[in-house]
Amino acid sequence: MSLLQRLLALSLLISVSGAKFSGRPGVNYGQLGNNLPSPSDSVNLIKSLNAKRVKLYDANPKILAALNATDITVSVMVPNELLVNISKSETLSDDWIRSNILPFYPTTKIRYLLVGNEILSFTDSELKASLVPAMRKIQRSLKSLGVKKVKVGTSLAVDVLKTSFPPSSGEFREDISGLVMKPMLQFLNRTKSFLFVDVYPYFAWVQDPTHMDLDYALFESTNVTVTDPVTNLTYHNLFDQMIDAFVFAMKRIGYPDVRIWVAETGWPNNGDYDQIGANVYNAATYNRNVVKKLAAEPPVGTPARPGKVLPSFVFALYNENQKTGPGTERHFGLLHPNGTQVYGIDLSGKTTEYGGALPVPENNEVYKGKIWCVVAKGANWTQLGEALSYACSQGNNTCDPIQPGGSCHKPDLAVLHASYAFSSYWAQFRKSGGTCSFNGLATQTIKDPSYGRCEFPSVTL
Repeated sequence: MSLLQRLLALSLLISVSGAKFSGRPGVNYGQLGNNLPSPSDSVNLIKSLNAKRVKLYDANPKILAALNATDITVSVMVPNELLVNISKSETLSDDWIRSNILPFYPTTKIRYLLVGNEILSFTDSELKASLVPAMRKIQRSLKSLGVKKVKVGTSLAVDVLKTSFPPSSGEFREDISGLVMKPMLQFLNRTKSFLFVDVYPYFAWVQDPTHMDLDYALFESTNVTVTDPVTNLTYHNLFDQMIDAFVFAMKRIGYPDVRIWVAETGWPNNGDYDQIGANVYNAATYNRNVVKKLAAEPPVGTPARPGKVLPSFVFALYNENQKTGPGTERHFGLLHPNGTQVYGIDLSGKTTEYGGALPVPENNEVYKGKIWCVVAKGANWTQLGEALSYACSQGNNTCDPIQPGGSCHKPDLAVLHASYAFSSYWAQFRKSGGTCSFNGLATQTIKDPSYGRCEFPSVTL
């Protein structure tokens, strides 16, 4: 082979490997909604976003069939509830691969298999201890069953870090550092896989919006920088700061070179009245900017890993109406359930100008008025009794006014009593972690639901 031929072969190899590990973001395809498009329609919508990668939270056969013969690479997931048993049984591990991977591989481009979702955020010690053994079992099953191109990992939330600021102080929690993270990183390093991490500057910013600059969280800051006093590395956005905390945490326990994959990142386009900064303007700004950063060629990397590709999945494909928890949980989507875009977005990173003005944000500062917690529109009334009992069982005379003879007993309607109980509970327990959720049965309102002599307790932020 001549020198020219060798150089051409090398350049081809580099271009192929570069394409394989492009920083162009994919998208997380969650399914917690009762009004979402079909898998085949969803695949077309994924293509319309110019996404070349998709991450599932299971191994849904209808979705994997819809992805067959496309050029979209796929990440699937072993459900959390199977981990303990799989960690103890090669047979169960083999069976899972046979049932969920082999029917679709290789014509559906399954390339990543995550064993559980944010397992190390749970308190269950048996579950945490099962994680790495389950990852090893799944890896062995893939190998023994002839599946060669699939990398095994697991996704981690930022709460696996004991410290994260400044980034150079990044350190894993003591309960998992030696027992779980060290063997996990050994496994990821040996198999040339990735540390999959969920990184949300939104949640870091909302913890201290008074002292943390919003533009710094949105990649919009022109005059705010943070310098790490140990490394002298300068940070221009919160995202890089959070990523590098993982870099230094890995380095601290002897694994400085394991690659990072951003398993989730995004910004909510709506939320509850007490959720500052969750709006379309901020969501569009953040996601457009993070795509621009991650899809850049040549890759930008982070201050601790300059020029390194940082593959990622944006969260999420849809606003999912059956997710529980605060309102933001149901509003991370790039798309409405009817398939229309919440705001213009192109995951290829090639679109630099988007037409149409974004709506002016109205909740970038704390809401100043009163807020109540009431039964949500469309709530399943058959479930109200249990939620009402819970709210009233927490003490502090939460539900005295709706008892017989109380100022809010009449009219004797379950929905009114539940709304009072929800508001009373939330007003009393919000500061100690109580939420206005009740498994999706409750919602916040700024319209006073009080009537007659019945005055509903409220929350002021």
